[in-house]
Amino acid sequence: MSAPLIVSIPHSLGREEAKRRLKTGLSRATSRLPILQVDQERWDDSRMNFRVRALGQAAHGHVDVADDHVKVEVALPFLLQRFAEMAQAAIRERGKLLLTRK
Repeated sequence: MSAPLIVSIPHSLGREEAKRRLKTGLSRATSRLPILQVDQERWDDSRMNFRVRALGQAAHGHVDVADDHVKVEVALPFLLQRFAEMAQAAIRERGKLLLTRK
Protein backbone atom coordinates (compact mmCIF):
# COMPACT_ATOMS: atom_id res chain seq x y z
CA MET A 1 0.00 0.00 0.00
CA SER A 2 1.31 3.44 -0.88
CA ALA A 3 1.48 6.46 1.40
CA PRO A 4 -1.89 8.00 2.25
CA LEU A 5 -3.14 11.13 0.53
CA ILE A 6 -2.94 14.01 3.03
CA VAL A 7 -4.49 17.45 2.67
CA SER A 8 -4.29 20.20 5.28
CA ILE A 9 -6.77 23.07 4.98
CA PRO A 10 -6.35 26.18 7.16
CA HIS A 11 -9.38 27.98 8.56
CA SER A 12 -10.25 30.70 11.05
CA LEU A 13 -13.63 29.36 12.21
CA GLY A 14 -12.66 27.60 15.40
CA ARG A 15 -13.05 23.87 15.97
CA GLU A 16 -16.79 23.71 16.67
CA GLU A 17 -17.90 25.77 13.67
CA ALA A 18 -15.56 23.85 11.37
CA LYS A 19 -17.02 20.55 12.65
CA ARG A 20 -20.56 21.80 12.14
CA ARG A 21 -19.83 22.72 8.53
CA LEU A 22 -18.03 19.47 7.79
CA LYS A 23 -20.84 17.35 9.22
CA THR A 24 -23.17 18.59 6.48
CA GLY A 25 -20.47 19.08 3.85
CA LEU A 26 -19.59 15.47 3.03
CA SER A 27 -23.12 14.50 2.04
CA ARG A 28 -23.52 17.68 -0.03
CA ALA A 29 -20.18 17.09 -1.77
CA THR A 30 -21.09 13.54 -2.72
CA SER A 31 -24.47 14.63 -4.08
CA ARG A 32 -22.55 16.74 -6.62
CA LEU A 33 -20.24 13.87 -7.55
CA PRO A 34 -22.38 10.91 -8.65
CA ILE A 35 -19.34 8.60 -8.87
CA LEU A 36 -18.64 9.10 -5.14
CA GLN A 37 -20.73 7.31 -2.54
CA VAL A 38 -20.36 7.51 1.26
CA ASP A 39 -20.47 4.03 2.84
CA GLN A 40 -19.67 5.16 6.39
CA GLU A 41 -19.24 8.41 8.31
CA ARG A 42 -18.60 8.26 12.07
CA TRP A 43 -17.62 11.15 14.34
CA ASP A 44 -15.59 10.64 17.50
CA ASP A 45 -15.11 14.05 19.11
CA SER A 46 -13.10 16.06 16.54
CA ARG A 47 -12.29 13.16 14.22
CA MET A 48 -14.49 11.84 11.46
CA ASN A 49 -13.69 8.37 10.20
CA PHE A 50 -15.12 7.61 6.79
CA ARG A 51 -15.31 5.05 4.04
CA VAL A 52 -16.24 6.09 0.51
CA ARG A 53 -16.63 4.26 -2.78
CA ALA A 54 -15.69 5.54 -6.23
CA LEU A 55 -15.55 3.63 -9.49
CA GLY A 56 -16.30 0.42 -7.59
CA GLN A 57 -13.29 0.90 -5.30
CA ALA A 58 -13.44 1.59 -1.55
CA ALA A 59 -11.23 4.18 0.15
CA HIS A 60 -11.10 4.98 3.84
CA GLY A 61 -9.65 7.72 5.95
CA HIS A 62 -10.25 10.32 8.58
CA VAL A 63 -10.62 14.05 9.05
CA ASP A 64 -9.09 15.71 12.10
CA VAL A 65 -10.56 19.10 12.99
CA ALA A 66 -8.32 21.54 14.89
CA ASP A 67 -8.93 25.13 15.96
CA ASP A 68 -7.14 26.54 12.91
CA HIS A 69 -6.95 23.75 10.31
CA VAL A 70 -8.49 20.53 9.09
CA LYS A 71 -6.34 17.55 8.11
CA VAL A 72 -7.76 14.96 5.72
CA GLU A 73 -5.97 11.63 5.35
CA VAL A 74 -7.18 9.05 2.83
CA ALA A 75 -5.82 5.59 2.00
CA LEU A 76 -6.52 4.97 -1.67
CA PRO A 77 -6.63 1.49 -3.21
CA PHE A 78 -4.25 0.79 -6.07
CA LEU A 79 -6.82 1.49 -8.81
CA LEU A 80 -7.67 4.93 -7.41
CA GLN A 81 -4.07 6.02 -6.81
CA ARG A 82 -3.80 7.30 -10.39
CA PHE A 83 -6.45 9.88 -9.45
CA ALA A 84 -4.63 11.00 -6.28
CA GLU A 85 -3.61 14.44 -7.56
CA MET A 86 -7.10 15.14 -8.83
CA ALA A 87 -8.62 13.93 -5.55
CA GLN A 88 -6.20 16.07 -3.54
CA ALA A 89 -7.12 19.18 -5.52
CA ALA A 90 -10.84 18.44 -5.20
CA ILE A 91 -10.57 17.90 -1.42
CA ARG A 92 -8.61 21.13 -1.01
CA GLU A 93 -11.04 23.15 -3.15
CA ARG A 94 -14.19 21.77 -1.51
CA GLY A 95 -12.66 22.13 1.94
CA LYS A 96 -11.80 25.78 1.35
CA LEU A 97 -15.36 26.44 0.21
CA LEU A 98 -16.81 24.81 3.33
CA LEU A 99 -14.37 26.47 5.73
CA THR A 100 -14.35 30.03 4.38
CA ARG A 101 -16.00 32.55 6.68
CA LYS A 102 -19.43 33.68 5.53
